[in-house]
Amino acid sequence: MARIDEAKRLFPDVQWVALTHPDDHPIYHYRGFHPDTVEILPVGHKYQDGRRAFGVETVFQRDTSVPVRDGAILRADIFRPNGSDKVPAIIPWSPYGKTGTGPQNYDFMGPFRMGLPLDRTSGYEKFEAPDPAEWAERGYAVVNIDARGAGDSEGDISFWGPQEAEDIYDVIDWVSQQIWCNGSVVMAGNSWLAIAQINFTSRLKHPALKALAPWECLTDPYVHFNMRGGRPHIPKFHAMLLGGFAGHGTAEDLPGAHVNHPLFDDFWESKKIHVENIDVPIYQLASYSSQLHTRGSFEVFQKARSTRKWLRVHPYQEWYDLYRPEINNELQRYFDFYAKGLCNGWETEMPRVRLSLLDFEGSAEPTVIERPYDSYPIAETRHVKYHLDAQSGRLLDGLPTSQATVSHQGHSLSDSSDFVLHFARRTELHGLSKVKLWMSCPEHDDMDVVVQIRKIDKQGRPLAHLNYPCPVPEAEVPDLNIAKTLGPEGYLRVSHRNTVDKETSSDIDIVYRHDSREPILPGTIVPFEITLWPMGMVIGPGEGILLRVSGHCMTLPECPPAVLQEPDDENKGTHWIYTGSEYDSHLMLPVLP
Repeated sequence: MARIDEAKRLFPDVQWVALTHPDDHPIYHYRGFHPDTVEILPVGHKYQDGRRAFGVETVFQRDTSVPVRDGAILRADIFRPNGSDKVPAIIPWSPYGKTGTGPQNYDFMGPFRMGLPLDRTSGYEKFEAPDPAEWAERGYAVVNIDARGAGDSEGDISFWGPQEAEDIYDVIDWVSQQIWCNGSVVMAGNSWLAIAQINFTSRLKHPALKALAPWECLTDPYVHFNMRGGRPHIPKFHAMLLGGFAGHGTAEDLPGAHVNHPLFDDFWESKKIHVENIDVPIYQLASYSSQLHTRGSFEVFQKARSTRKWLRVHPYQEWYDLYRPEINNELQRYFDFYAKGLCNGWETEMPRVRLSLLDFEGSAEPTVIERPYDSYPIAETRHVKYHLDAQSGRLLDGLPTSQATVSHQGHSLSDSSDFVLHFARRTELHGLSKVKLWMSCPEHDDMDVVVQIRKIDKQGRPLAHLNYPCPVPEAEVPDLNIAKTLGPEGYLRVSHRNTVDKETSSDIDIVYRHDSREPILPGTIVPFEITLWPMGMVIGPGEGILLRVSGHCMTLPECPPAVLQEPDDENKGTHWIYTGSEYDSHLMLPVLP
């Protein structure tokens, strides 16, 4: 019995939605079904004018049949350099389409094509994956697989979990035994392609899998994807994601699962990825630009059991970084060491940690790009306390002696309570920050609270960071999270304040179990703490930060279809913040030496 059938039996209230056939999907770039056909792409071959050409003669095995243990057939497009030499295989795994077929593409997902020239990629690349034209030249096969249920692969699409892990095991086993393969398999890619890697290696092991490159991921679908802080997180984006799938069966409605599973329970535990089980070499990527991947990416590096692991924190959006030529050279060096056995100095010469810190447009301070460190977290980091003062709207070194209040409308896309802090000298901030707040709501028994840290200039104006090169000034770039980073956020549905996990929490990192709800008596003043996702900023002399507290997600919409017309929180009435005297509302900032 397929694992999916078992999941449907255990969690019958989770919906499975019918998929649109690939032929009929309005934005699925379907190229037809050509099972088990083989084509030789000559040197210089291009998918279309203006695209990257193939630099070596390449075998293109189309819609190749790959059997898995329950009898289902998955379909893969395989690209490999033509010749007698056996090569390692790269597997990018997702249900997004296997060879330029999915609705997600760089023209659609962000302005100015994500900073990628058209000829940087061949058009044969799987979304968020290494380009077959480039990697055939580098001496690798690329196995673009349609995950179970996607495209013409049989079955139903599930979000991560044990079914995906078993399917990946079987595909690795099949690929490693092909006559053209040297027996070594590696995995690579962004987002789902990264999550699939850690989901698999946290649950199962295969001797042919030599190395991972999970370039930005999440580890806990409840708190990183669906219910950040215990409240529904960017639901319009998730609806777009679900609507982009094409296939012949159904897809698990994980984005809608919170309706029947609003608290963390056995269903969400079945999806959680326990990265402490991973002992495969890892080249982990992280950035500050994602609403989904930042926290999980840092967690993989910190918690994975593997002693052979590297972390690179870059200052870009992940798709732009994925195709940087110098980074592909570096990724090849990593893969060559583990999948080809080349003695190229990877383990001895490559810094274990490289850290970037963002400058933000309009600042005189340059971005710190991939500064090397020996370990992470950075041991010298100090956490400095600043107290909120509602009377002045400032962050102060000491606790205000007089009590004050400030308020904002909870259910609003624009209202907030703001607190500013300017620095006299250059300051670097990196790591986790934490806010403690005393708040009340007279009209409701709960509050969805969001906190955000913005960099500000000397005049107090909030700044934004461009995630990739754009041909126009920042003010003319569309306000989308793909293109601009504003700063880290933290979330909490305050009725979950009673679920702090004391075993896994620290002074700065407050972890909630989200397994129960304790309503607030309307008007009662309650304290709670929120840890924001990792931040990295360079603050110049006279510049500063703005701490913003509101009831709504303040990050820019992820991409055009996810733009909000009204708040998606569940707030009612006015939210009051209390500071000074017995109300020690404060912010803890991570300061590098």
